[in-house]
Amino acid sequence: MFKIGNVEIENPVVMAPMAGITNMAFRKIIKDFGAGLVYSEMVSDKALCYGNAKTIEMLQVDEGEHPVSIQLFGGEVETMVKAAKFIDQHSNCDIIDINMGCPVNKVLKAEAGSKLLLYPDKIYEIVKGIVDNVSKPVTVKIRSGFDKEHINAVEIAKLIEKAGASAIAIHGRTRSQMYEGKADWSIIADVKAAVKIPVIGNGDIKSVDDAKRMLAQTNVDAVMIGRAALGNPWLIKQVVESLKTGEEILEPTYQEKIAQCLAHAKKLMEIEPEKVAMFQMRGHAPWYIKGLKSSARVKNELSKIDTYEQLETILAEYKLYLDEISNCCM
Repeated sequence: MFKIGNVEIENPVVMAPMAGITNMAFRKIIKDFGAGLVYSEMVSDKALCYGNAKTIEMLQVDEGEHPVSIQLFGGEVETMVKAAKFIDQHSNCDIIDINMGCPVNKVLKAEAGSKLLLYPDKIYEIVKGIVDNVSKPVTVKIRSGFDKEHINAVEIAKLIEKAGASAIAIHGRTRSQMYEGKADWSIIADVKAAVKIPVIGNGDIKSVDDAKRMLAQTNVDAVMIGRAALGNPWLIKQVVESLKTGEEILEPTYQEKIAQCLAHAKKLMEIEPEKVAMFQMRGHAPWYIKGLKSSARVKNELSKIDTYEQLETILAEYKLYLDEISNCCM
């Protein structure tokens, strides 16, 4: 257990914020699998300042998913502070996180995300302005730097701590690396050694062993798991249980994967119209069956679904096929 401000985090396994992924339905699944902390997908400061209804909806938090952090992005001090105050007053989240790590061009054009790493003074102003104007703990997610010529995570982390933030999450890649190459855990270790507030390490955690190695090599307070948990929430449970009890959780069966995929779809339909939920499942469903026999053919069918019934039919037929193969091999 560790604390971010006054918020107790039960275990050191954190689900990364991912745009278009970490909505309430996904967060609830990840919490059910044991994550200590989950993040919302990033919300735009400008959209909140303009009162965009869809963005305001993204601030909703279910009672079953605490503690949860709402992640905010933007590039101007005034609008970031205004949006953070809105979150503080209108969301029952536990933590407000500032995105200073997103590498995509659309965000960079707004002088936001990892583009801010080029402007340390502005980072200090944004963090201090938000900390001084909200009651919830404030955290920041950064990268190692903008590119290999600007690896300044330690400098940035010290400024973030000085500005009053309660924790830092750091992805061990630069913006120019995007999600390619290898994450540099030594920079994560340097950040941890440079500040007194909790540090969460992110990048290349794909297994229980990866999580244990990061904790040992960097001394971080928690590990953040991202893309490796897509279609595989069991990874969260495996890491949590291994760190807690040493117990080894077996890999899920194909039956469990298919059942969880359908459960995910139902959770999405609780918060979205069926067509919207199924559009999202076009992305999620292939992740659940990744690596299974003949999954490429089924992925193609899943990419066209419009209704839950279609999803259920495709997966039921696929399960029968896998059952037959399994029985033949017995």
